[in-house]
Amino acid sequence: MTGLDTIDRNILRLLRLDARMSNAKLAGEVGLSPSACLRRIKIMEQAGVIRGYTALVDTATGEATIAVIINITLERQTEDYLDRFEAAVRKHPEIRECYLMTGGSDYLLRVEVGNAGEFERIHKEVLSTLPGVSRIHSSFSIRNVLAVRRETRP
Repeated sequence: MTGLDTIDRNILRLLRLDARMSNAKLAGEVGLSPSACLRRIKIMEQAGVIRGYTALVDTATGEATIAVIINITLERQTEDYLDRFEAAVRKHPEIRECYLMTGGSDYLLRVEVGNAGEFERIHKEVLSTLPGVSRIHSSFSIRNVLAVRRETRP
């Protein structure tokens, strides 16, 4: 797919805010017919611009989880080491996010666990077996500040 135009970027912006928005409403918001809007969405899905859709679960009502942020340092930063590490990470659904980083560590990972024992298992069976890892530094979240509902005052 070639570059995204203003309409494509607006579609993506609106889908990030509400991926369940009806196609008719989305089309109206971006100034397209419903069929033209749906065609653009399908093209972006096929090109991999839109990789999927997800549900954000409120931990107060859903399954309670603890986000663990993990900094990984590799033994070397060669293309081979990076490729092998990234291929291995993709095989583990426990790893929710993985970012190649600048700065003090090579990768930042996010996993979600129900308790420290579950993280211990992931650390032992997954993280410590990833290829080329020389250092693992993990931090447990206290709470997600952006997920906390803001109450309005009268």
